Amino acid sequence: DIIPQPLLDQYLSMTDPARAQTVDTEIAKHCAYSLPGVALTLGRQNWHCLKDTYETLASDVQWKVRRTLAFSIHELAVILGDQLTAADLVPIFNGFLKDLDEVRIGVLKHLYDFLKLLHADKRREYLYQLQEFVVTDNSRNWRFRYELAEQLILILELYNPNDVYDYLRHIALTLCSDKVSEVRWISFKLVGAILQKFYANSANTLGLNFINELVVRFRHCSKWVGRQAFAFICQVG
Repeated sequence: DIIPQPLLDQYLSMTDPARAQTVDTEIAKHCAYSLPGVALTLGRQNWHCLKDTYETLASDVQWKVRRTLAFSIHELAVILGDQLTAADLVPIFNGFLKDLDEVRIGVLKHLYDFLKLLHADKRREYLYQLQEFVVTDNSRNWRFRYELAEQLILILELYNPNDVYDYLRHIALTLCSDKVSEVRWISFKLVGAILQKFYANSANTLGLNFINELVVRFRHCSKWVGRQAFAFICQVG
C-alpha cells in the first residue's frame, strides 16, 4: 500500500543480470545506491520485500556495487533497528570486513556508527577483528590506516577500559610507528584519548602500565623518530 507494486517490482528487477546488458551496465550500482531510501520508504515492517535483493547486491561480482552498500550499511541499520540488523546485516557486514580494500573502506569510515547500534555482547565480538584493519591489500594505502585511527578515537567510548587495554592499545602502538607521518600524528591523538579513557574511568593501574610501555617503546628508542613520537604524545596528553 505504500508504493505501487509494479514500481517495487521494477526496482527489484534491477539486479537481474540481463538488465545490465540491455539497460545499463551500472544498473546494479544504482540499485544499491537507492536501497536505503527504498527501505526507509517501505519501513522496517516491509524489509522482507528487500532482503533478498540486498543479499544479491552484497554478493555482486562488481566491487563498486558492494562498496556502495558498505558505505551505507550503517544508515540501513538505523532504519531496520537492532533485531533485524543483528539477523540480516551483521553477516553481510562481516563479509565486507574481509572484502577488497575498496569495499572495506566503506565499512571502516562508518565503523563507529555501525558498532554503536549493536548490543554490547555482539559489539564485543569485533574487538578481535579490529586488528585486521591494520593490514591492507596495498601497504601504501596509508589513508586506510589514518581512517582506522580516527574511528578508534570514537570507538573508545563503546568499550570498557580493560577491553581497550587488551585489544585497542596494541593497534594504537602499531599505528604510532607507521611509516607515514600523517598516520603517526593522528595515532598520537589516539594514544592521548586512550590515556584519558583510563583515568576518566579510574583505571589508574592500566594508565600507569600504558605510560610505562610508552616510555620504554618511545622515550628510550634508539631512533630519533621514536623519541620525537614520545614528545608529541606528551604534548597531546
